Amino acid sequence: MSESTPGLVTVFGGSGFVGTQAVRALARRGWRVRVAVRKPALAQDLRILGDVGQIQPVRCDITSPADVAAALKGANAAVNLVGILFETPARGFQKAHVEGSRNVAEACVAAGVGRLVQMSAIGADIHAEGEYGRSKGEAEAAVRAIKPDAVILRPSIVFGNGDGFLNRFASMATMSPALPLIGGGVTKFQPVWVGDVAEAIARSVVRTDAAGRTFELGGPEVWSFKQILEYILRETGRRRLLAPLPFFAASAIGSLAEITAVLGIAPVLTRDQVAMLKTDNVVTPDAEGLSALDIEATGLEAIAPSYLWRYRRGGQFAASPGAVQAEAAL
Repeated sequence: MSESTPGLVTVFGGSGFVGTQAVRALARRGWRVRVAVRKPALAQDLRILGDVGQIQPVRCDITSPADVAAALKGANAAVNLVGILFETPARGFQKAHVEGSRNVAEACVAAGVGRLVQMSAIGADIHAEGEYGRSKGEAEAAVRAIKPDAVILRPSIVFGNGDGFLNRFASMATMSPALPLIGGGVTKFQPVWVGDVAEAIARSVVRTDAAGRTFELGGPEVWSFKQILEYILRETGRRRLLAPLPFFAASAIGSLAEITAVLGIAPVLTRDQVAMLKTDNVVTPDAEGLSALDIEATGLEAIAPSYLWRYRRGGQFAASPGAVQAEAAL
């Protein structure tokens, strides 16, 4: 295995949940990082993740070829993390995922950028039922056609402080008497820690042997949707009813909830998210994963308590439910 020498890397969408950790991991390796985002004023806090002048936020709309070309000027590598979970009148899956990814790949080829890392998702498939998965699959195909040596990363659901999955249901449990078991809660996930995803991104940028490969990123354990909700309730010390919600009913709720997207407000649920829940979100048996990048996966239970405490009654001063159970067993 050999690694490329750090230079300048452009990270598209680097101010998000995964992007922040990826920028940190790249900066630690000595890369100068150009963070290309639509609103650079909101990404200024990323500067403190590296040395003075090492991290530079710049304005870039990934759907604009001119913006993308400018963001890649002088870059040695690029990482595309741009992704949306719901559509708005101003931005849809096709524009953000397919058109944007195509622009980045074409600009990389034109500028002679050596390495491109494309963030996708497990379940990305041009034949997927949901538009999210379908557009992610189309984005992969576009990138591969333009830049065959690009590295594609497909994570399962990503957890960590600030995630939109565990935090969402933990917050819901503080207000609602019940949590929804969409589709009966049987859908399987392989939650992967955001720190491991960031490390996979950083290694994919520098490792020459990663060229042209696709890695599916999952944690060490597979959880059902029901098991995850049960774990959240245990860890936060909440007793809530887990109410089965058939897919057709969840889809109807998603249709109504999507109305908020017109105002740019994230819906609590969308029809597309319901469609994705119909298929297990786990690493396929023959796929290359974190171990292929020499990364030991971190389990959910090793990290989640470090931020789920805020949803307990008493917050950080409340005793950990796990510690209480252990004491009771003595």
